[in-house]
Amino acid sequence: MLKPARRLFSVVGLGFLALAGGMAAPAAPAFAAAHWATTESKYAAIVLDAGNGEVLYAKNADAQRYPASITKIMTLYLAFEALSTGRLKLDDQVPVSAHAASMAPSKLGVRPGSTVTVDEAMRAIAVKSANDMAVALAEKIGGSEARFTALMTLRAQELGMNNTRYVNACGLPDARQVSSARDIAILSRSVMRDYPQYYSYFSLKSFTFHGQTMTNHNGLLDKMQGVDGLKTGFINASGFNLSASAVRDNHRLIAVVLGGNTSAGRDAHVEDLLDTGFLVLRRRAMGERITVAQNLFEDAPTGAITRGATEQGSGEQPGIKIVLSDSEVASLRAADNAGRKAATQVSQPRAASAPAPAQLIRVKADSAGGRREGARHGDWRVQVGAYKLKSQADAQLANVAKRYANAFDGTSGSVSEISKGNYSVRFTGFTSASAKDACHTLKAHRQACVAMPPES
Repeated sequence: MLKPARRLFSVVGLGFLALAGGMAAPAAPAFAAAHWATTESKYAAIVLDAGNGEVLYAKNADAQRYPASITKIMTLYLAFEALSTGRLKLDDQVPVSAHAASMAPSKLGVRPGSTVTVDEAMRAIAVKSANDMAVALAEKIGGSEARFTALMTLRAQELGMNNTRYVNACGLPDARQVSSARDIAILSRSVMRDYPQYYSYFSLKSFTFHGQTMTNHNGLLDKMQGVDGLKTGFINASGFNLSASAVRDNHRLIAVVLGGNTSAGRDAHVEDLLDTGFLVLRRRAMGERITVAQNLFEDAPTGAITRGATEQGSGEQPGIKIVLSDSEVASLRAADNAGRKAATQVSQPRAASAPAPAQLIRVKADSAGGRREGARHGDWRVQVGAYKLKSQADAQLANVAKRYANAFDGTSGSVSEISKGNYSVRFTGFTSASAKDACHTLKAHRQACVAMPPES
């Protein structure tokens, strides 16, 4: 295998960049195919500029894949949310149930009936990728793992992760639990944007518990300049996965690679993608109009997800599409509302004044655009995002009202503080059919959208 510096030089020398003048990029370097030769149906990758969300490179980015332990980024995202709202404290005790203790390795190995602190559980999840701690923390926050994973799926939809569904909190094999490289990049960007005060958990290189020191599975933390997170993952059905982030010259990139043949090959590929991305940014800073060619690493295999054998021995099945029924959405929404109501009661003093009433935007489509009759005569709602900053929520409200006026004609949009420091963007006045049509339109443009039935 080529050394990292020589690999990057080879990539540059072979013309992996497409210049604005229209020069065609040559075929990808041969080492790319060698890394992924035995994982053709599993490979997917994306490189994202964390600052502005620009996708610098994507391959099979929306194909459904098994996330494995990268699942734990969402588990920790919800834990960070609970910490930020006061529902959870770092020194709170987390009981370890028999169910949590029964998880397969990797695990911390704490006996049923024991307790650990929230901080210890999160360190074990980030460093050891401890399945038992992920489930124990899920039960602590959600009351049960099933309820917690429902909240995971709901939050994924709110963040715009349209190809993701969770059924467990740790990433152990389950044919129903899928995501995509793009969705994982969205989640990785969201966790560092929404909870920067807790992002350092993903940077931990080691963790000591009861005298035993464990090292982080993410070898790039020690190996590659600027890398400070996030998470690895592996099950037989997924191959070797990694979501990694690095900072250089005040720019942060996120690279997600799924389906590696080996951990070393996966890491090398992530290095190549990040090095390439940073080189593009440096050359842009010098005035070049330059981007990553779409045929970068084109020798990397393609293919849709298949239900390959897992550690539990399931046979091959067709790929699945993520579709939530009305009852599932209603159930998720009810669970989330209950959790957020509890958070508000904990985090806000009794004497606190009520938040200022939300400013309404009434949507009216141009007559030439074709009005959606009946959209304003129902009591369904549509949520198009949840944000930590009100300015971001206001921007999304204006964006949706302007860009998707035909789909939202006759409705009213507003920003509401659903809990301290959490703002939702919602439109009201839909029928069941028009709410689903509106979400179909937004999701086609990779916008977050959840159709919500009337409140009981």
